[in-house]
Amino acid sequence: MMGDVAIDGSNSSSDKPRRGRRVRMTGAERRQQLLDIGRTLFAEKGFEGTSVEEIAAKAGVSKPVVYEHFGGKEGLYAVVVDREMRQLLDGVTGALTAGHPRELLEQAAFALLDYIESYTDGFRILVRDSPVAQSTGTFASLISDIATQVEDILGLEFKARGFDPKLAPLYAQALVGMVALTGQWWLDVRRPKKAEVAAHLVNLAWHGLDGLESKPQLVGRRKS
Repeated sequence: MMGDVAIDGSNSSSDKPRRGRRVRMTGAERRQQLLDIGRTLFAEKGFEGTSVEEIAAKAGVSKPVVYEHFGGKEGLYAVVVDREMRQLLDGVTGALTAGHPRELLEQAAFALLDYIESYTDGFRILVRDSPVAQSTGTFASLISDIATQVEDILGLEFKARGFDPKLAPLYAQALVGMVALTGQWWLDVRRPKKAEVAAHLVNLAWHGLDGLESKPQLVGRRKS
């Protein structure tokens, strides 16, 4: 594409190096550029508010170039979401290294807050409902995928304490949901500081688990 190359106006046949020539992007470089631009726009405006025309204009290319690499806006969005999901899930999985359950809770809380702090645009995209038909495109599935990482840990802890390990998935969803929704709130307010947020999250989760009843009973009038 001629638009990828800028040439100076000199007509000289001199062998001197030309100035002003821009090297054409490789296919991989162009794809990454489009991903970066799309990520920023999707975080700022959402899927519906972002157009192929705007993505192409910011990249300095024509619309067909976007279609050539991703098949359209939906394809670009799907790749962006998939990359952010992997980034966050890898961070959470890699953080869970301690043996003590309370420290594991701290590590999980920090992993999510670290991601929000370092990949703010990515998290803004993940907390939106995805218009793409994929299982990893919604905030609910994000919570579910992360909860799966801690489910086995909770199961072992439940078994050691004499609780029913079959309930571990329920508690994993509850704990991860609490951290994720708090993280969504912290995304904009950024107060208190990250370590303090993590400490309060673990305080609530840990002391809740510490006083857990093996067979909790409802105290209200409704029983079903």
